[in-house]
Amino acid sequence: MQLTRKKGVDLQLTRKQGKGKNSQLMYHLMMLPGMLFLLVFSFVPMLGIVMAFQNYIPAKGILGSTWVGLANFKYMLEIPDSLQILMNTVIIASWKIVLGTIVPVVFALLLNEIRIKWAKRTIQTIVYLPNFLSWVVLAAVVVNLFDYHGPVNTFLATFGVKPILFMGSNHWFRQIIIGSDVWKGFGYGSIIYLAALTGINPGLYEAAEIDGASRWQQLLHVTLPGMLPIIMMMTALNLTNILNAGFDQIFNLYNPIVYETGDIIDTYVYRVGLLGQQYSLGTAIGLLKSVVGATLMISANQASKKFANMQIF
Repeated sequence: MQLTRKKGVDLQLTRKQGKGKNSQLMYHLMMLPGMLFLLVFSFVPMLGIVMAFQNYIPAKGILGSTWVGLANFKYMLEIPDSLQILMNTVIIASWKIVLGTIVPVVFALLLNEIRIKWAKRTIQTIVYLPNFLSWVVLAAVVVNLFDYHGPVNTFLATFGVKPILFMGSNHWFRQIIIGSDVWKGFGYGSIIYLAALTGINPGLYEAAEIDGASRWQQLLHVTLPGMLPIIMMMTALNLTNILNAGFDQIFNLYNPIVYETGDIIDTYVYRVGLLGQQYSLGTAIGLLKSVVGATLMISANQASKKFANMQIF
């Protein structure tokens, strides 16, 4: 009897292991199209990085173009406008990251205080709707809104303020870029923080109330610490965009008058690399941007692991 049972158990284990292997095979087959897509469109094109170290000529191709080493990087740093373009990119991207983190967190906290469910859902739907519109559409809205004869100038005129050429002003253009980007994305970003709020143990609030903590004290000592890991993780992910100030937005809004404050690395690469056909220089700038972004992401991941006990990878 004991031998029979042992054989039966072994047979059951063998069947389970066989089923486990089959299920794993099916999972891997399900992932195969996505992996092939990633390989073809993400990894294979990375071979083009070689152009950053060549004097690339399309007629000769990568194999026939002359190798110039770091000459493109050296020339990139010698361009008169390089420092200004870098500063524009860092300033715009930094403000987008800071406000793009603070505003969704604050909005999520305020929205969480609404007790009427239908009002809460309606507000949430309205504010994250702009996220699904492309900048091609929203740029037209922003341009018309801040037009010389647009609604904003008409409103300011009621207070005796003279019309302002917002889209042609180096003083105002950067603020419009940052503000419109935050407006577009804060509603959708708040969904993540609302999800983080639902994960906080309600017993902590009950204990805080018993101890006599006010709503403000509960926010400081219960809510924010509970949201801190998610905030740290999202900030770490956003830091990779420190040199990515939003090509699609700025390309659809800027003009030569505001190059001084609105021209960023991506728009410069577009003009020089594609329109100017300096493919090697454009690739070198793009490669440098990617290296800086990867370095910041690794650093932010380590900081998140140290201070919030959470890591991305």
